[in-house]
Amino acid sequence: MTAQPPVSRLRPVRTRSISPENVDGSAGGGGRATEGTGASCARDLGIGWKISPSVDIAPRATFTLAEIDGPGKINHFWITTHRDNWRTLLLRAYWDGADEPAVEVPYGDFFCHGWGAFSQVSSQMVAANPHGGFNSYWPMPFRTGARWTLENLSAVAVRVYYQLTYEVDGDYADEGYFHAQWRRSNPLEYLKTHVLLDNVGGSGHYVGTYLAWGVNSNGWWGEGEMKFYLDDDEEFPTICGTGTEDYFGGAWNFDVPGRGYTTFSTP
Repeated sequence: MTAQPPVSRLRPVRTRSISPENVDGSAGGGGRATEGTGASCARDLGIGWKISPSVDIAPRATFTLAEIDGPGKINHFWITTHRDNWRTLLLRAYWDGADEPAVEVPYGDFFCHGWGAFSQVSSQMVAANPHGGFNSYWPMPFRTGARWTLENLSAVAVRVYYQLTYEVDGDYADEGYFHAQWRRSNPLEYLKTHVLLDNVGGSGHYVGTYLAWGVNSNGWWGEGEMKFYLDDDEEFPTICGTGTEDYFGGAWNFDVPGRGYTTFSTP
């Protein structure tokens, strides 16, 4: 992916936004809904006042959050639902008519929440804000089209609020596609290695890791080197860290003298 332009730079692009109020992102299409999940609450206010702020997804059903034709780039994705749904909803994204998804990750894990409990996240590309306002700022360019879906794996209907903002009319020929996948070892066997990502070919940038780690044994849980095997690496990696807490920008067990384990969130 290319670096993002300074906010002061004028660019010949137009912004569009897809939500339950404007399902195709059309110009002037916002605030027109006359039916929706908020119709009874907004009955005294009328059209333009959150008549359709959310969608209900039936059990075992897949809902199309957004379908965009032509070239463009997604710049911001905001979504929220009850925390009971964070692991039972499955996000997928498809670029340029592909049959296989480039993104296939449980809802909560995509936004750095693997345990069904809220934590503030203030990174450069993902922000999780009270109470479950999940934001992605990953730039996601596409050349002929994009499609986002959300599958409800549970046995109950779920309500979801979302807004996906994107641009059109830009030049995205030299930008890379965004990919994300999810893996779990449950449990990780003794003296075994958990593989975060494998069998990726071609050119590209590795842009981030989210890791949720449950401890099933005594002792310090974080002493594990993060290893990156690049290109022709076989037995030994090109990049090898000194510990899990070091990889995530901390040190010494995340332990502050006199305070113990300490949470932090930072770009």
